[in-house]
Amino acid sequence: MTVDGGLRERKKAATRAALGRAAVRLATERGAERVTVEAIAAAAGVSPRTFHNYFPGRDEAIVAPLLDAAHRLVAELRARPAAEPVGEALRAAVRAALLPGGEPEPSRDLLRIVRDEPGLVGRHLCGLLDTQRAIAAIIGARTGTDPSADLYPNLVAGVAAAALRTSADLWLDAPDRDLGALVDEAFALLRTGLPAPHSPGP
Repeated sequence: MTVDGGLRERKKAATRAALGRAAVRLATERGAERVTVEAIAAAAGVSPRTFHNYFPGRDEAIVAPLLDAAHRLVAELRARPAAEPVGEALRAAVRAALLPGGEPEPSRDLLRIVRDEPGLVGRHLCGLLDTQRAIAAIIGARTGTDPSADLYPNLVAGVAAAALRTSADLWLDAPDRDLGALVDEAFALLRTGLPAPHSPGP
């Protein structure tokens, strides 16, 4: 890639990120249903025409940070050492995707917005299904299994996606919990076969 090409790609990525941040900020302030493409574009300092170069509509812009986290997860998993156990590779990839630079991303505000808006839930779930399929393909390559025929890579991908969603949901509802610790706990429980909690004594 040329220097000019690299700069162009960075500028495009920065514009897309700015649109996503503006969409989330406006949705937090006004409610998702009151946000328009024109308002998002103005808040990001671009034209509505430029907006449509990046997103087909408002909902896609709002959920973009969530889909970006999903793309990070796939990239992180692909980069894990080949000899690393599958469960540890997934835990590390999920942690890195949700905590880039050590800070939670996406934000609680965005997760609340998506949870409360049915249209956004649908957009998010479509992205998660694509991510789950990508994870299954990577697990298949690591384990010599076929995602089109074998249960193992698909089941592992589904369990990892459930661990991600459950950790994020609990973090959203329990602000005193640490997201990274929840991810670690979720994968530790999966690794031990989800044993039932010990009942408190009499």
